[in-house]
Amino acid sequence: MVLFYVFVVIFVFVSVFPLLWVFKMSIVTKTELFATPPTILPQDLSGESWTKVLGDTTFQRALINSSIISGVTTVICLFFGSIAAYAISRMRFRFKSAVMTLILAISFFPGVAIIAPLFIQFTAVGIIDSYAAVIITDTVFALPLTIWLLVAFFRELPVDLEDAAKVDGATTIQAFRKVIVPLAAPGVFTTAILTFIFAWNEFLFANTFLFDESTQPVTVIIPNFATIYTVDYGAQAAASVVVTVPLVILVLIFQRRIVSGLTAGAVKG
Repeated sequence: MVLFYVFVVIFVFVSVFPLLWVFKMSIVTKTELFATPPTILPQDLSGESWTKVLGDTTFQRALINSSIISGVTTVICLFFGSIAAYAISRMRFRFKSAVMTLILAISFFPGVAIIAPLFIQFTAVGIIDSYAAVIITDTVFALPLTIWLLVAFFRELPVDLEDAAKVDGATTIQAFRKVIVPLAAPGVFTTAILTFIFAWNEFLFANTFLFDESTQPVTVIIPNFATIYTVDYGAQAAASVVVTVPLVILVLIFQRRIVSGLTAGAVKG
């Protein structure tokens, strides 16, 4: 038992230490930031980096862009993913396992392999440098994981519930919307959080398809806290904390739903 708690303490420390170190970088002076050897605890505090980041209108706009891209991607994935997952969980057909494996494999497909063709296609269509370009690509890579997770939750719900709803006059869609989705709320919520975090942290497609600062998300804007000759690591650290903390708070607030959703989906294969 003692070894278990020791392992937990070490695991928590290793997980939290990078975030604490980045936060420390954001609140010290530049002299201490580049000190050799580095200081473990902050010695000379400074709010210059935070003032620069929070007062930057481009960064503020980037936060809005990230929220729009992540929010729309999450809604689209939940809408189409829940319908597809419900159909897969209820229908009986050959090679269902192969189909599920193929769906999940799309999530692991290297995005860099299709950047050039997508760039040419999006340019021809006229959606390059717009939210649509990133939302489409984020949805393509997030939707398979959404389907895979929701299938596990829908499989747990007994078919008798839908049959009872249909006896009362409900259609298949009504039974799905009014009976199945509310009962699978923990799983749907867990999937929504994971999808949102994926879209929020995405960098590759956003950096490739978005050129204007008015459409770029925070993952692309953070490296811009630099000049030709120097890099403002303090400002980048402060911006990273601003981007990360909301996700941490969101997970902490809804951790019970997330844990219950993950454990519920793991009961049956």
